[in-house]
Amino acid sequence: MRRIAVTGASGLIGSALVRSLTADGHEVVRLVRRTPRAADEVRWDPEGGRADAAGLAGCHAVVNLAGAGVGDRRWTDAYKQRIRDSRVNGTAALARAVASLDERDRPRVFVNGSAIGYYGETGDRAVDESAPAGEGFLPSLCVEWEGATAPAQEAGVRTVFSRTGLVVSRRGGAWGRLFPLFQAGLGGRMGDGRQYWSFVALHDEVAAIRHLIDTDGLSGPFNVTAPNPLTNREITAAMGRVLHRPTVFAVPAPVLRTVLGEMSGDVLGSARVLPARLLESGFRFAFPEIEGAIRAAL
Repeated sequence: MRRIAVTGASGLIGSALVRSLTADGHEVVRLVRRTPRAADEVRWDPEGGRADAAGLAGCHAVVNLAGAGVGDRRWTDAYKQRIRDSRVNGTAALARAVASLDERDRPRVFVNGSAIGYYGETGDRAVDESAPAGEGFLPSLCVEWEGATAPAQEAGVRTVFSRTGLVVSRRGGAWGRLFPLFQAGLGGRMGDGRQYWSFVALHDEVAAIRHLIDTDGLSGPFNVTAPNPLTNREITAAMGRVLHRPTVFAVPAPVLRTVLGEMSGDVLGSARVLPARLLESGFRFAFPEIEGAIRAAL
């Protein structure tokens, strides 16, 4: 049994990870913004850049999945700042807290959430972890987000960046909004549908994080995406086949840009991302194909 600290424990990925860890007998410490109410809770203030280091002492791992939702609302300047502060300031606080502990009490591994937004627009070009950062808000955010782990790395803590793709789940995220539309027969492609979507089943997302925790020697960036990214048009067709619903509706690009503003670039942009390092490390996906990932979500 290991003691593992998790931020974002109530979110889509965090809650699934906590269920998996506790089912296997591990002790999970949840970081919360309010006053702790139980022995398994630790106080932190991600936007303010503060975390209770003493609460992390003796943990084998810290998994940081916290952050304001990128797709929760239109990207105003104020909300973009909130997205940044919740990730960069929170990560820096955890890294400083980890580094401040005595070596015998310090976590052995720090898994820091990140995103395939790091690569920006890739078009039809497939990229892996060796590709440089792209341009724009999300790539610059991811660079700063990952860079905030520096204190932990300098203290000798094995640090991993889980660059996550679009998680296929009915419980939240982008797919949580897609499922009701497709089940109602209102689903369809977005824009011209030629943009690549790099997806990952929620089951595989959790399994990959646990693999990164448990496998000594792994550090740096790992793309957590299924090995077979598809275009939005292909994914739309797969949703129709699995759900037995028509997919005749389409949302034109100009409408998406009007409704979503700058965030529309994340929907219409193409990210063809491959999990090269994850596969090289011995990880095997349970749901490498989109139809299996959709059925697993159902």
